[in-house]
Amino acid sequence: MEGLNSGLELGPKLNRPEEIKEELERLRRRREEEKLFAHARPSGSLLANLSVPQYLEGGGIIRGMAMSSEVQSQISKRNTVAIGGNLVVTGKAGTGAATVLLRHHASSAASIEFMATAGLRSLVGIQTTRQVSAHSTATSGLSVSLRDGSINLSNGWTRQLSEHTVGNIQLVLGTESTIGVGWQKKNDKTTAAGEVKFGTSFFGASAHYTHHFSSKSHGRIAGRIGSTALEFEIGGGRRISDFSTVRMLYNIGIQGISWRFELHRAGQKLVIPVLLFRELNALVATSTLLIPSSLYFLLKTYIVKPYYLRRERQKALEKMESLSTQVHEAREAAKRAQKLLENVANRKKNKQLEKDGLVITRAIYGNRKLIRESSEHSEVKDDAASQLLDVTLPLNFLVTDSGQLKLHAGIKKSGIMGFCDPCPGEPKQLLVEYMFSGQKYTVVVDDYDELFLPQDIHRI
Repeated sequence: MEGLNSGLELGPKLNRPEEIKEELERLRRRREEEKLFAHARPSGSLLANLSVPQYLEGGGIIRGMAMSSEVQSQISKRNTVAIGGNLVVTGKAGTGAATVLLRHHASSAASIEFMATAGLRSLVGIQTTRQVSAHSTATSGLSVSLRDGSINLSNGWTRQLSEHTVGNIQLVLGTESTIGVGWQKKNDKTTAAGEVKFGTSFFGASAHYTHHFSSKSHGRIAGRIGSTALEFEIGGGRRISDFSTVRMLYNIGIQGISWRFELHRAGQKLVIPVLLFRELNALVATSTLLIPSSLYFLLKTYIVKPYYLRRERQKALEKMESLSTQVHEAREAAKRAQKLLENVANRKKNKQLEKDGLVITRAIYGNRKLIRESSEHSEVKDDAASQLLDVTLPLNFLVTDSGQLKLHAGIKKSGIMGFCDPCPGEPKQLLVEYMFSGQKYTVVVDDYDELFLPQDIHRI
């Protein structure tokens, strides 16, 4: 009863009923959106080809445009319908097509697709896919042109080569017979793919590599060589929101030097290639690569990054102000709890000092970023102190008579007697500095990690 009277709680404080209702309503709306999106998945792309040389010669800046759109809908547990179309305009000429596809899953390992396309290349086709083993999939297809009656046969084999690597072979027999061999690798940090293709009148090879520097930014290198293409591409992209990513790429090849800007949002894509120069020149090629790259890094270093850091700090301060009353009450309860523990904690500390045992000299719990700073500098700034809590006394109280301290994994440390949450919603860590056998030790653990003292790996 003494602990309860001092303000301690048996469990974490629940939100107000209004907050619980708001959270349940938000989750319900999200489930409805996910359910709707699962039954109808739209996707599309818009491409606008721009040409600076054409504009300087007195023509229009737009060389051509292309757009495509598709909507997939699951009409039953085993059947899916997809309806799509595309339109391409180059100069004064254009073409378009509309496609309808029905996919039926005969079983968990086999499916069949029926497809019909209307346009300049009208055709009908059928394709079956079968998982022949735990790591292999085979695909076979047949399509018939409605214009000239020509028939194309296609066969594909896909094999899981390793946990992150897939290989495939594609064979097409018809008016334009081809054979292609491809390879793809994908893990948390990198994505790579390559393909070699030979046809009756052409050959080509392509490859690309993407590296994710962080959860928000990535870099990309790609190349293509063949009977009709020779180009190299380098660039990068950044995620600007939960659903949107922007990308800028530099391209140099036999068609000239160009930039390509891309915006990806959910299933939609906007692509704007800009042809800068038709002729290849070393000085021009170097300038068009270095100028935007240098501009990007300057903007990121001196404008964008400082702006986002200021905004994050402002949001954190606003959040702390809105929760100041709650945090103040929790701190007062923690102080009262520490007051109760003080006599026993000091007695245990003195006992450990007498036998040169485990003594906690400094312990701070709170914001993870500030904990890292305080581990490097013993002094804590005044504006940071509000997000940190001194827990030296409660940890000395938890030291056993045998000179050990253990905090179990999976338990939030703000629930320990004498602790509180000084920064709700922020990731937290615990910094502990202690003495044992006349030696200094230090350790930092995450909020839900286990802490066991003493250990030799903590020695300074």
